[in-house]
Amino acid sequence: MSVRETWSGLRTLHNRINADLERALQRQFHFGMSEFTALCALAEAPDGELRMQELTEVVGLNQSSVSRLVARLEQSGLTSRVTCETDRRGVFSCVTTAGREVYATALPFYERTLATIFDTVEADPELGPLLKKVRE
Repeated sequence: MSVRETWSGLRTLHNRINADLERALQRQFHFGMSEFTALCALAEAPDGELRMQELTEVVGLNQSSVSRLVARLEQSGLTSRVTCETDRRGVFSCVTTAGREVYATALPFYERTLATIFDTVEADPELGPLLKKVRE
């Protein structure tokens, strides 16, 4: 298998798994992978907060998209924004108590769903061997 074919297979594998996770999270929690990733990062951060720039790096979206994502999480009551006391230009996104509760429920759901998706994909004749190799 060429490098190009390997990369193409990895992208296809990622897209398939990500799309299945996205659908499952939307159905269960009414948010997608980006919101879940941000919520995990915030809930697992030492103080339950990250600067917006740090969140941008974790989520892998541009600053504008992360601002909209944080706004959605705020509207849902899962996060809040706090201005940095020492640098008024800095803004933190902080997980709320409700956000921690959703995280505590969403994480095991995510892990169970991911395991189920892996089982399904491993049965796929094209993607299964690649996933098995990645998991080794």
